[in-house]
Amino acid sequence: MNCVEQLPEGYGERVKIDLQKNKKEALLVNGLALLLLLVLGTVGGQFVSFSELIGMGIYQLAVVVIGVLIYLVLHELTHAVCMKYYGAKKVKFGYTGLYAYAGCDAYFGKKAYIVIALAPVVVWGVVLLVLNLLMGQEWFWVIWLIQCGNLSGAAGDLYVTVKLSRMPGDILIQDSGVSMTVYDSYSPH
Repeated sequence: MNCVEQLPEGYGERVKIDLQKNKKEALLVNGLALLLLLVLGTVGGQFVSFSELIGMGIYQLAVVVIGVLIYLVLHELTHAVCMKYYGAKKVKFGYTGLYAYAGCDAYFGKKAYIVIALAPVVVWGVVLLVLNLLMGQEWFWVIWLIQCGNLSGAAGDLYVTVKLSRMPGDILIQDSGVSMTVYDSYSPH
């Protein structure tokens, strides 16, 4: 099952994932994001010297900032396109102060939702990798910093994917944008 607009009979809430209200999960995800950022920065330094990063000009820094802002929009649009592809009627967008989001009222099957969750990091990861390979050393750090934002910024998507992958195949996920609620066929927990 890819998507349904109403929760089927016999389904009940299994767990809610809310990275804004659950401080423990939020710290875990933000810690993972920071760890990814540090690892990716170190990896980048293996390809192009950190002196190139430190020596970036104002124009390149502006491209990084604008690139990250554009990426944030493209990330959420990618979630939205996948939600629509799998059957969502309407997708809403927002920003909480910590997170930008795309969400909807539909209920997605496990496999469809994992694709929805991972699509931005995979699609834009490949695009940014190709750009890194084509643009040369002078632009390496500009593109790599956006890639670092892509991968570390997807820490929440990665966390949710790991958590969902451990659950039964018949679960349904509703992603309001700020939280995800997981439902399964009724069984006392």
